[in-house]
Amino acid sequence: MRTGAVTVAVMAGAAVLAAGTAGCGAGGNEPDVVVDGTPPPTPYDGPLLVPTREVDGHTARDLLLASGAAGRALECDGPVFAGSAPDGWSRRDGGDTPEDGLRLYFDRDAPELPRHGYRVERREAGRVLYSYDVAGRTKVAVVVAEDQEHRPGWGPETTAACDPSELPASATPGYEIWTDRAGRRLPVAEISSAAGPEHCGWQRAHFLTLGRYEDARTYARDSDGVLGPDMLTAPYRADVRLPPTARDTGRRYGEQELWLTADPTTAYVRTPHGVEAWPALRDGAGCR
Repeated sequence: MRTGAVTVAVMAGAAVLAAGTAGCGAGGNEPDVVVDGTPPPTPYDGPLLVPTREVDGHTARDLLLASGAAGRALECDGPVFAGSAPDGWSRRDGGDTPEDGLRLYFDRDAPELPRHGYRVERREAGRVLYSYDVAGRTKVAVVVAEDQEHRPGWGPETTAACDPSELPASATPGYEIWTDRAGRRLPVAEISSAAGPEHCGWQRAHFLTLGRYEDARTYARDSDGVLGPDMLTAPYRADVRLPPTARDTGRRYGEQELWLTADPTTAYVRTPHGVEAWPALRDGAGCR
């Protein structure tokens, strides 16, 4: 049985990366958010009410304090990717059933998470733990609660999720999941890429991020010059020779190969058509 212990890591991704579509609103023919079935073989046996704290940082301790019971219910292969306590719900938002409370989380917060296929893992008075499971292990957890102070009805209390690479590809359409040489999916927390956000006019650029937060380095493919030279440490180059000191990292996305040198200001992306030099973003560059 699982207990309340869990290792939590910071959330991944650079601020410049575009939001995905996994959390978009339900369509008329969309499957039910909750499906029938048995809970995981080892359901979470800790308390569903775990006090949370509002935090400013992204350390392991911060996310553990913020995610409450949801973070403790996960069974991730690696560190937990995200965890938080939603802001609550208004008097008119609360649902009549626990499932209504789960739907409210997706409709209101639009998280980049699977919207379907959740099962009831635990019930207790006034709270229900919903889990999205992969091979019998909980990868997304949402605790919904009933009749909180000034918030009647059912709504989301705490949420947490494993790295998107641990979810099926069909459940993570907003992420470009890189692989290693053997085809194994790599954590988004380790490497991630995406087109730029439309609201900044950067959709024709592409970003590649290695690492997370303070340790992250982000590179850009700016073939149309939409970012401006003040954002980049060097110009983007579409056709270069691979430096003799470059090493193949083994990281792949489709036909793209990532090569690096000792110089952290440039990443080299090799394709069947040649080699591109992606410059790093300057410190502080991002979309506001």
